[in-house]
Amino acid sequence: MAEIIQKDGSWTFDGEILRLTPGHDKGVGLVRRTLGELTIPLDALAGISIEQGRKTGRLRLRLRHGADPLLQATGGRLTEPNDPYQLTVESSSYGVAEYLADEVRNALLLDQVPSEPVDAYLLPGPSVPLSASAGDGAASFDGENVRLEWNWKTEESKAAAGIRSLAVADITAVEWQPSAGLENGYLRFTVRGAETKAPPKYDPNAVVLWGFKKDPLMALVAAAVQARLPHPAAPAAVTPPAKESTAPAPKRSGVEDDHDTLLRRLGELGELHRAGVLTDEEFTLAKRAVLKRM
Repeated sequence: MAEIIQKDGSWTFDGEILRLTPGHDKGVGLVRRTLGELTIPLDALAGISIEQGRKTGRLRLRLRHGADPLLQATGGRLTEPNDPYQLTVESSSYGVAEYLADEVRNALLLDQVPSEPVDAYLLPGPSVPLSASAGDGAASFDGENVRLEWNWKTEESKAAAGIRSLAVADITAVEWQPSAGLENGYLRFTVRGAETKAPPKYDPNAVVLWGFKKDPLMALVAAAVQARLPHPAAPAAVTPPAKESTAPAPKRSGVEDDHDTLLRRLGELGELHRAGVLTDEEFTLAKRAVLKRM
């Protein structure tokens, strides 16, 4: 068992599971506090590193690409206070941090865990129900439906659409983008049959984020939805070949029946003519009558 306890939180590794528990220090971000303890299986890890500074350092965990819906939805853009895969380490604890890092590395080597991307989520994503209020609206998710509600800061044309309820089955993509400089961030859902290139300010399926303290909580809503969407790297479903039908052939229409009957009649007249039963004149007249009916 390897464990490191800091103001920022604690990491514990038992050889198979790495548990990340956020601390109660004021520097711990809202995302980490809301997520609570995370349980990371060994096969979801790609590596671990320690960065040492004069006063403090940092343990940094690296997950296999595609293993975590939170990283998938945010593109790894969570800042340090909210990033659950970083731990601030006091300089006096560097030895303990190195020991834990070595234990994780050794376990990865012994179990021959590959570092390649995965095509299925190995972490479950944030627990639901979940809700967050930031920017020009509020977003909530109960595991099946996303609910978007607007506030007084919402653009009038978007607010006029009223409360939005989006079923997971209709959502094809979700994206969380933090604000940067003068650029606003957003939480956006792409809905099947209602794709749009409108800016988030006017998109009724997007919440605009202006860089306030609660903005990162929208990332948790994004991750919870992402965990329930098909994995981006999952193999495409193969449609099985259609089975050969054993059902009886449909009956022909009356017109088709008459046509076949007349063709058989012509064949019979030809045989009678060749057999000498019908004269040339009789055969010609009979054939002409049949052809008129066709």
